[in-house]
Amino acid sequence: MAEYTDLGGAGDEVPELSDSEDEDQWMEEEDEHETEESVLCLFCDRCLHSVSETFHHCQVDHSISIADLVKKHRLDDYGYIKMINYIRTVKCSVESLASCSGSDVPWSGDEYMKPALPDDALLQIDVEELGGDAACDDVSVWVQRAQQAEENLSRAMEDLHKLKTFAQGLVLNSDMTQKCVGSVAELREDEDEAYFSSYGHYSIHEEMLKDKVRTESYRDFMYSNPDLFKDKVVLDVGCGTGILSMFAARSGAKKVIGVDQSEIIYHAMDIVRANHLEDTITLIKGRIEEVELPVEKVDIIISEWMGYFLLFESMLDSVIFARDRYLAEGGSVYPDRCSISLAAVSDVEKHRGHIAFWDDVYGFKMACMKKAVIPEAVVEVLKPETVISEPTVIQTLDCNAVTLSELDFTADFTLKITANTSCTAVVGYFDIFFDRDCTNKVMFSTSPHCTKTHWKQTVFFLENPIPVQSGDELPGRITVCKNRKDPRALIVTLNIADWKQTYCVQ
Repeated sequence: MAEYTDLGGAGDEVPELSDSEDEDQWMEEEDEHETEESVLCLFCDRCLHSVSETFHHCQVDHSISIADLVKKHRLDDYGYIKMINYIRTVKCSVESLASCSGSDVPWSGDEYMKPALPDDALLQIDVEELGGDAACDDVSVWVQRAQQAEENLSRAMEDLHKLKTFAQGLVLNSDMTQKCVGSVAELREDEDEAYFSSYGHYSIHEEMLKDKVRTESYRDFMYSNPDLFKDKVVLDVGCGTGILSMFAARSGAKKVIGVDQSEIIYHAMDIVRANHLEDTITLIKGRIEEVELPVEKVDIIISEWMGYFLLFESMLDSVIFARDRYLAEGGSVYPDRCSISLAAVSDVEKHRGHIAFWDDVYGFKMACMKKAVIPEAVVEVLKPETVISEPTVIQTLDCNAVTLSELDFTADFTLKITANTSCTAVVGYFDIFFDRDCTNKVMFSTSPHCTKTHWKQTVFFLENPIPVQSGDELPGRITVCKNRKDPRALIVTLNIADWKQTYCVQ
């Protein structure tokens, strides 16, 4: 029976890293803040200029109130989203919609979580306010609040973008001129170039190569499973310095093709020649979505695509594209399986220094700063003794089958508390498995209880600590999706113990 090689161990503490931005920017954003939006009516082909105008049109011209439907069926965020997508998908009549009663509704299926229209503005509103008594009695009050919030958010996003662009100009060596067309996450050209340019500098590759957990796991997987690689054609997506390509070549691959958009690939070409592997390894500069490979199909795809909280950077999108375009029948992507886990954290001292600090700063009240600090997830290495619950897996991905739509997800979870203390944060981390068809299976973890990696852990601070007792079960729900303003970043919304907060992982 095959055994896993687990490269986990005791972790070391490193200094805390954190940034802050305004909380409101991470809440449900509109695509267009500076121009009027176009909102398609639910029941006819008319396009309106705003959500409020659309609801008014539905009530006046179609004699149906969306706010009344929300209240009638006691819809939460997900129920409302399903209802809107159901209406748009089946194009139901007003009469059939009005005839629905109680909880027996036709939009209960999870298939209606998928947007029927891209960037549907009707899916981006606060359902709690819409379904409340004030909203039902006076929609105009809700509309005024929404418009004011949009204006505030627009100004904040504009200021943020200016600051972000300035910072990128200082720290990134961006000299790429190739225009990126049809990018996976529809990034703006300057943002995508900045991303790849950051990987053009040697320092980030030095950090990854020195991460022994990461690099030795890939090495051990390939070197201990030579039967998988013997005489195979291998594609390395995002090859960087070419280390994985060279591992594959040394493991017996007949041909290895490495693809990378950043300038580091020119150094990789020198490295491959210096190690006399140029007859086996071919390196191509460009985006995997745009380049032409010298082969029609490959037997194996390898990639180190993981980011903070696993999905930050959206590089898995490119691996999925490569899999669907180039992987031969019977082939496999490695790593082939990964999971994301959560656990409760108690570190009163760190919470006091990061959150409560703003209550009294040299005798001045600065509590308003919490609105900027709390929504920014913190990437750091936690002390293992601060973890106060059993871990719970919130998502498992099969890299040979996962689709792009599954990378945005919602999951319910329960944190089983193991100490009498207070919960000050929730930590997220991931585990990686090299499993499929492997005689010698390899895995590694970025858990606080294992040897530290350059991914560290992702910490979501609570505004106020929650008192807990050993044996308690804290129920929660998490929603993870791409940030539509910066698709390589993540928006994470946590509901836990009747408290809700939206964070950005960036």
